Amino acid sequence: MRLNRFLAAAGLGSRRSCDALIASGAVVINGHKIDQLATQVEDGDDVRVKGRPVRAALPVHILLNKPKGFVVTRSDERGRRTVYDLLPPEFSTLCHVGRLDKESEGLLLLTNDGALAQKLTHPSHEIEKEYEVNLDKDFKPEDIPTLLKGIYIEGGCGRFERVHIVSTKRLQVILRQGIKRQIRLMFYSLGYEVERLVRTRIGKLRDDRMPLGACRRLTKLEIGSLTGTSKKSAKPASRKSASKQPRRVVKKAVKPSKA
Repeated sequence: MRLNRFLAAAGLGSRRSCDALIASGAVVINGHKIDQLATQVEDGDDVRVKGRPVRAALPVHILLNKPKGFVVTRSDERGRRTVYDLLPPEFSTLCHVGRLDKESEGLLLLTNDGALAQKLTHPSHEIEKEYEVNLDKDFKPEDIPTLLKGIYIEGGCGRFERVHIVSTKRLQVILRQGIKRQIRLMFYSLGYEVERLVRTRIGKLRDDRMPLGACRRLTKLEIGSLTGTSKKSAKPASRKSASKQPRRVVKKAVKPSKA
């Protein structure tokens, strides 16, 4: 593990601030002062900062079912409620993986596992994300080819991987991109308003039974499905199979206020 990532996982600050700590000569590994940012930490290494031993925190992976009305940020200068208001205090230092806008709902991952966060957010990995979309008027099936081919919106050319019509105003769409407000902007460019947007799947991970506002730890099987180390089926869990997964809800659902 790269040294700055190790120090960040040990709770010594951001990777950038840990780089400054390394450059200052405050880090010693196995009795040797280290000032090279590219230094790797191996299992069993004795790492000390200003004479004190440090250890990286164990990986924590939390799944949150975000309600409408919460912003995905640690703090908000406008005083709006954030997703961290929904988490127990011990999870307050976790980083969110990707975003959902304030008006959107659904699954959001939070973790201190930088490698997993990088895999899930970097465009080169093209992790699928599935959404349920409710529109303000009937959807025209002839618009599907345009959505699949791509539409230029603020932030780039947005396109859907697949589109499934559930009902006249309700769709299921799958993305491998992460352009800000992509789904809303793409539909808006075709004359639709998105009235409700819910993320229902991240990669192979889904949970159709989790209440809004609730969070829980991922199971080992779920973590493996995201990292690619799972030995079981790679298919996304269905509604039926999701009910069989071990469930350890960390916090009960929080009912969003109407404000």
